[in-house]
Amino acid sequence: MITSRDNETLRLVRKLAERRWREKLGLFACEGEDLVAAATAEPVVLLVAGETVEPRLLAELSSAPHPPRVIGVYRRSDLPAPAERPAVLALWRVADPGNLGTLIRAADAFGAAVALAGGCADPTGPKALRASAGAIWRVPLVPFEHAAPPRGPARRGGGHRRVALLAADGAPIGDADLRGPVVFLLGAERAGLPAAVERDLDVWIPIASESLNVAVAGGIALYEWSRQNPGRAERP
Repeated sequence: MITSRDNETLRLVRKLAERRWREKLGLFACEGEDLVAAATAEPVVLLVAGETVEPRLLAELSSAPHPPRVIGVYRRSDLPAPAERPAVLALWRVADPGNLGTLIRAADAFGAAVALAGGCADPTGPKALRASAGAIWRVPLVPFEHAAPPRGPARRGGGHRRVALLAADGAPIGDADLRGPVVFLLGAERAGLPAAVERDLDVWIPIASESLNVAVAGGIALYEWSRQNPGRAERP
């Protein structure tokens, strides 16, 4: 059992609290029994309070409000490989990890993928992982430019339509034709989606207040897409 906070394994887990180390080492840490149970890969390291490590030392590693009983370390390469999905949430500089994790969870519910532009939060960060509730293990993550390529010969006559989700411009989402494969383009809550990001259609969600949280908006967009595409919004 690990009894010293200077133990090399504990040092590793502390390093993984920082994005630069997660990217450098290709590893990330899942805190809590639910996240570990959702994993589809074997952990590189599994720390269990009272079995492999003293509970007080495990509690020191946690970023959660209530220290977990289990922490597992996994390879980023073991996350789902890029895959074609009929619906995609393409996120432009969504930097809040809680919103990112919630969007990944919504994508899981509707059988969608998630595309990330530069400037987005790290989906393997602790807050994003908690918000994803284990969906990180089921949702393919792809680069933004792969999901929403610029217009050109490759897109003529087929492919996903790019639908920009805006605060107040464009067509009401319930009136828009969302049948078939769609990429929903979502920007950060304050900055929004820049005009330079090409799209085929602008839509908005009619509401009484000024705007919606980006994670809520993404979930509503996927629900409307699933309503117009019965039978397609299923986990592969």
